Amino acid sequence: MARTTTSDARKKDTREKIELGGLIVKAGLRYEKRALLLGALIELSSRVKADDGERTRLIAIGVEAFGHDGE
Repeated sequence: MARTTTSDARKKDTREKIELGGLIVKAGLRYEKRALLLGALIELSSRVKADDGERTRLIAIGVEAFGHDGE
């Protein structure tokens, strides 16, 4: 049973990583250097923690981008 639980956890983790990678592609950053992506995400993390207005603005941009999935 522990083996099944471990396997399920690994599958869930893998799926989450694939989805997060898809966000990088959707944002048009597929071919950027990994160091740039990590730096941008670290910077973004500090910005959204410090500024609720920035967080709200970025969420709106994301919602808009997801809304255009079918186009």
